[in-house]
Amino acid sequence: MGFVRVLPLTLLVCAAAIGCGGAFKPEYEYEEELYLALDGSATLNVYASVASLVALRGAALDPDPRARIDLDEVRAFFGAPAVPVSVSLSRRDGRRFVNVSVQVDDVRELARIAPFAWSSYRLDRRGDVLEFRQIVGPPARVAADGAWTGGELVAFRIHLPSEIVFHNAPSGEIERGNIVVWEQPLGDRLAGRPVEIQVNLEPTSILVRTLLLFGATILGALAALAAVIWWISRRGRETPTAAPAPR
Repeated sequence: MGFVRVLPLTLLVCAAAIGCGGAFKPEYEYEEELYLALDGSATLNVYASVASLVALRGAALDPDPRARIDLDEVRAFFGAPAVPVSVSLSRRDGRRFVNVSVQVDDVRELARIAPFAWSSYRLDRRGDVLEFRQIVGPPARVAADGAWTGGELVAFRIHLPSEIVFHNAPSGEIERGNIVVWEQPLGDRLAGRPVEIQVNLEPTSILVRTLLLFGATILGALAALAAVIWWISRRGRETPTAAPAPR
C-alpha cells in the first residue's frame, strides 16, 4: 500500500522534471551574464564566489567564508567613472558569493573595466547580420583556496535581442529562443585556456519583428474582410429584381 501511495507522487515529480527540461541550470563557480542590445549598449551581471574572484580576477577580498565583505570595496573593484554598478551578497553551500550588475552604453567599454579586461568585445555589421565576438583571455592567476572539488564550472551566458542566425557554443543549443551559453571547467579557466564566443544575429529585434508580423496579419484580415463586403455588395447590385405580377 505504501508503494501505491508513493508511486503517483514519484510519477508527478518525474513529469514535472521532464516538462521543465532545461529549466534547471548548473550552479557555476563564476558566471558572466551579458544582456546585449542592438545599439551596442549592454548590462553585464556577474555571479561569482569570492574565492573565484580572487583567483580569476585578482580581487583583494578575503575568501574565508566567515570574513566580512565590504560592499564598497566590491563596488570600487567593478566600478569605473560614469558606470552604474549595483552589488549584493549571497551564500551558497556556506560560502560567500558576490552578485554584481554593470551597465555600459557600448559593450566595448567593458574591456576598460579591470574585472572584464580579460575579454575583448566587438559588435559589427556583416552584410545582413550583426556579428558579436568576445574572446576571454587568461585570468589573473592569483592563488586562492576555494576548497574546490575539481568539478566546478565557469559560464559566459549571452542574452540576444533578436533572432540568432549562427553561434559557436559547444553545446549547439539556444535556450528560450535567444540565450546562448559557453561553459568551461574552472580548472581550464585557471589554466588560461581561451573562450572564443561568436554570435550572428538579425539586426531587427524580436519585439519589432513580432509587431510587424502582428500588424501584417491584422492588415491581411482587414483586406480579406473588405473584399468579402465588396463581393457581397456587388452581388446584391447584379441580382435582377423580379417583375411585378399582373393584376
